[in-house]
Parts: sequence; C-alpha cells; structure tokens
Amino acid sequence: MIENPVIVDRGQSSALATNKVLRNTYMLLSMTLLFSGLTAGLSMAMQLPFAVYFGSVIGAFALIWLVLPRVANSGAGIAVVFVITGLLGLGLGPLLNYYTALANGSQVITLALGGTGVIFVGLSAYVLTTKKDFSFMGGFLMAGFLVILVAAIANIFFQIPALSLTISSAIILIMSGFILYDTSRIIHGGETNYIMATIGLYLSLYNIFVSLLQILGIFGGDD
Repeated sequence: MIENPVIVDRGQSSALATNKVLRNTYMLLSMTLLFSGLTAGLSMAMQLPFAVYFGSVIGAFALIWLVLPRVANSGAGIAVVFVITGLLGLGLGPLLNYYTALANGSQVITLALGGTGVIFVGLSAYVLTTKKDFSFMGGFLMAGFLVILVAAIANIFFQIPALSLTISSAIILIMSGFILYDTSRIIHGGETNYIMATIGLYLSLYNIFVSLLQILGIFGGDD
C-alpha cells in the first residue's frame, strides 16, 4: 500500500503541534501551581482578612473575561496568567488559615491537596491513554455549571449546610468533567492555545481543591 506523502506529512505535523500544546500546557500549569502556592503562603504569613478571598476571585475572573482573551496569543498572555493564578493563590491564604486553626486542619488541607492531585492525574491519564473524545460534554458541563452557580448564590442567603455539601460535591463532579473535556480538546486539536488551556485546567483544579476543603471540613467537624 502506497501512502500519500502529503497526508502523512500533515498528520505528523498535526501530531507534533498537539504534543507541543500539551507539553506547554502542563509546563505552564506546573509553574502557575507553584506560583499560587507561594502567594498562598505569603498570604497566610501576612494573616490577610477573609475578604481578600472574595476580592481575589472577583479580580481574577475580571482578568479572565476582559483581558486574557485579548492577549492569549502573545507573550503578555503568560504574564496575565501568572497574575490571575497569583491572585487566586493570594485569596487562598485566609481560607487555609481558617482550616489550619481547626483541630484537624492540617490533615484536612493535606487530604484536599492529595485528593485534587489524584483526581487530576487519574482523569488526565485516562484521556491521554484512551484518546477518547469528550467534546460532547461541553453543553452538559456548562448547563451544570450554571445550575450550581444559581444554587451557590441562593445558599448565600439561606445558609443550608446540606445544600453547601451538595454544591461542593457537584462542583467536584463538574470540574472533573471539565478536566476530561479540556484535556480531550487539546489532544484532538480543539484547543491550540496553551495559555487558554492552562487557565481552564487551573480553574478546575482550584475549584476541586476548595470544594474538597469544604467537604472534608464539614465531615471533620467544621460547622
């Protein structure tokens, strides 16, 4: 059988491009996670007030929606990603100080970190190994995210512990789905910008970690 050299060359070029996006995404994701850890540690040491958490989330999402799409194809996009992840890390400081003050706080934080890592590695490995296309999940995930958002806003007023636990569990499921979806888009060529891919995976990990903290805190005696 004689293969068309043009088709073969295009296939090889596509595979190389995909591998480059995947490699750059994981490299940038690793650096941003480390940077977030540093800013979180700084925030903890400075004993910043809890309001910083909400302010950092608002500021980070303003950058994601208004600034990042405009610079995602330039070197400035990398700087913006570090500002976003640094802000979110800074906001984690007060939250981590809250859990550290609990009797089993260190264990809760360690388990949340470990659980987040296991979820990410397991799901990523599954997609990379099976090469399954999870692009069909996009609509379901967005719908689920909107439902959770409405429930979370409602719970600000009602403060129902059972609803808080349900929301946190649902967030973990939705963000796990986004990890499958985003990783699948990278390896199938649906996402060719590693800066946008990085921020998507980072947000999934961030939300999973915070939700695990809340769930473990509740079961650990955090009322």
